[in-house]
Amino acid sequence: MSLHPLRIWQRWRQWRETRLLRRFAIPEPLWMDMLRDHPFIAARSEADRAQLRRLCSLFLARKRFHTVGGLELTDAMALAVAAQACLPILHLSLELYGSQVGIVLHPGDVVAQREDVDDHGVVHQWQEELAGEAMPGGPLMLSWESVRCSAPGDEPVFNVVIHEFIHLLDLSNGACDGLPAIDERILAQDWLRELPLAWDRFADRIAHREPSCIDAYGVPALDEFFAVAGEAFFVRGAALRQEDPVLYALLARYFRQDPASCT
Repeated sequence: MSLHPLRIWQRWRQWRETRLLRRFAIPEPLWMDMLRDHPFIAARSEADRAQLRRLCSLFLARKRFHTVGGLELTDAMALAVAAQACLPILHLSLELYGSQVGIVLHPGDVVAQREDVDDHGVVHQWQEELAGEAMPGGPLMLSWESVRCSAPGDEPVFNVVIHEFIHLLDLSNGACDGLPAIDERILAQDWLRELPLAWDRFADRIAHREPSCIDAYGVPALDEFFAVAGEAFFVRGAALRQEDPVLYALLARYFRQDPASCT
């Protein structure tokens, strides 16, 4: 009796994944060192950590790391990026990162030349210092110094890896606009309504100089607000839930996670 083509494909995919998990298995000492350096990951349940470890192996199998400026890549560096990059898709799918493959690590922040033309046709040029950047169809850039110096106890939260990979999720609908592709109709409707309202609340909080666990970098644009709110959600979930429970609940539904319950 012949197998259905779909079942053949599923079996082949499972066989290939098993091979990759074996080939890119993460040694226990390396994994424990990563957990020690990232307490917000170590605080997760045993099941979450096991799933994250599995995703890290698949992530490392798919991605190609490159370094510039004399920076030497180590297994610990690659795992630090992989673990934080996989956290947002822990209960989603690695496929949401699309065809993006390359990750370029710079020793420090990168100065990028920017240019824009306003409504009157006037060209404006400026320089912008970047700790990271996610580009459609291109490599994802990270400053290793910023990755290494991300302090989970700080407020507001700063985590460049989570930030840039959330931008990749945002790009899943074709544009970086704070509105990722969401298949669930009710959640999509709630997202369109609730995220801009949360952004307004956050901007008002910053305008009144009230403390926030969310970085003020999210004030100018909705896509940046989504990314910095995601940083706070994963790194200091309990603080975000206390600050804005409606926003926390919305993110928990989208990411299918409840990090505040782990702290």
